[in-house]
Amino acid sequence: MDKKYTKEFEPSFSPLTVTEEASRCLLCLDAPCSKACPAGTSPDKFIRSVRFRNFKGAAETVRENNALGAICARVCPTEKYCQKGCSRSGIDRPIDIGRIQRYVTDYEESLGMNILEAGKDNGKSVALVGSGPAALQAAASFRGMGYKVDVYEKEKVLGGMLRLIPEYRLPDRIVDKEIERIEKLGVKFHKSTQVGKDVSVEELKKSHDAVVLAPGYSYGKMLPMFEGNKYVVSAVDFLREVKAKKGEVKVPSNVLVVGGGDVAMDVVTTLKLLGVENVTDVVYEQFKEFKASKKELEGAQKMGVTIVDGYVPAKVEGNVVSFAHRVIKAEIKVEAELIILAVGQYPDVTGLGVELVKGEVNTGKNYFTADPKVFVCGDIAHSKFDKTVVGGVRTGKEVALYVNAALGGK
Repeated sequence: MDKKYTKEFEPSFSPLTVTEEASRCLLCLDAPCSKACPAGTSPDKFIRSVRFRNFKGAAETVRENNALGAICARVCPTEKYCQKGCSRSGIDRPIDIGRIQRYVTDYEESLGMNILEAGKDNGKSVALVGSGPAALQAAASFRGMGYKVDVYEKEKVLGGMLRLIPEYRLPDRIVDKEIERIEKLGVKFHKSTQVGKDVSVEELKKSHDAVVLAPGYSYGKMLPMFEGNKYVVSAVDFLREVKAKKGEVKVPSNVLVVGGGDVAMDVVTTLKLLGVENVTDVVYEQFKEFKASKKELEGAQKMGVTIVDGYVPAKVEGNVVSFAHRVIKAEIKVEAELIILAVGQYPDVTGLGVELVKGEVNTGKNYFTADPKVFVCGDIAHSKFDKTVVGGVRTGKEVALYVNAALGGK
């Protein structure tokens, strides 16, 4: 087992350091950090609790608003959301909200707290297709309202895209624990069951009052020029294999990565942790327009990843890729033993009875589809937030409210 890959990057706060960090909070009356949280977790409230050493109260605030609180504490791009809104930024640096939340959820786990509760049975049921972040949050929200919930997952393991995030950022044990909490609410999980093949949407409509589709972006895109190339794998397939094997994989000493988003940063950092000497990442965007998290980008650069910005693939001959610059007249050629494409992902909605427009279901109105009993959430639902874990949590919470209203709930 590769210890570097399986060891979490960021150390946890101690009881002393977490209260010191919380004490830096300005206790804003109209807290901008909470307004900027997609999941509505109210950082100002749980930070205030931590400041006065009420860790149990802080855990309740996090968990009641976010069923995946321990996961989001580790992988949420806080610099884009809550920390970007932090008033402390104008003085020195924003409060490290993510690490405070991590301490709080770790504290919750250490005490074996059971904060989430199922609501009184309302006699209605919902089927969820997929078990990624959006579906998991929706399942918890529905159970809180008293719905019977069945979750159908085509893979042998639950978690969807959570199983792609590298171990050093999100350990499997954290994902397992979050799912266990949701299962204890009475959610029934059906693994290795593909809706559209093993069971149809029509069958689910007959046995449930509503069906929510949340398949997720679980497949890696492949550029036409790379199709069938034995040296090429998708970033999704690479990350999934490495995480499933806990880093026990063989990788060559010279790897080329194509792409510049957060998934690409996960790939290049993983490669360095696995001991790959030469990792070259060629990116379409120039640095000023980079899509990846600034934190992830800087981390990759510190680890010695060579990042070449502003180039697009022009020609492929076996394991040699030629690139042309988007703006200036320049070309580069890279030869590698392995080529990993991180150029985007897409969902599989085969047999689900919906059509995609630019990767999303054209609902017309929030999370509704043309079928009054079928709804969508997660990656295939339109949202103003990025397709991240916390963005999925947001859609999971919202779709539960819309479905409940459609079925006559308050």
